[in-house]
Amino acid sequence: MIAWSDYKAAAKERGSLACEMFVAISTPAKPPEMVKAVLPEHLAYQAQLEQAGALAFAGPLSDESGEHMEGTGMIIYRAASLEEAKSLANADPMHAQGLRTYTLRRWLINEGSMQLNVKLSAQSVVI
Repeated sequence: MIAWSDYKAAAKERGSLACEMFVAISTPAKPPEMVKAVLPEHLAYQAQLEQAGALAFAGPLSDESGEHMEGTGMIIYRAASLEEAKSLANADPMHAQGLRTYTLRRWLINEGSMQLNVKLSAQSVVI
């Protein structure tokens, strides 16, 4: 097994982006009605993180068929360390109140591309 820091250094050396972010997979731990009751607090917290630049992306995941929403979500944090990302995840009202649990992983973005289409008058954004 290779150390994360060694892998990140090697990625940078070969010219990859090596942009580190942190991915939380969040799963319900309580009944849906309890989780739904805290949704406004959760969304307000996510909005605060977005304004602070600590939230890259967040949203629900489908089930494996792609046809149903089962309550699992993914949150991608911008943080200086794994510890900082854990603090962000722990402060989420869903996690802090024990309504959801999460696993957290470092994510090294090396390849890919992104295009952004913003139409102001139509109030639309396509990524």
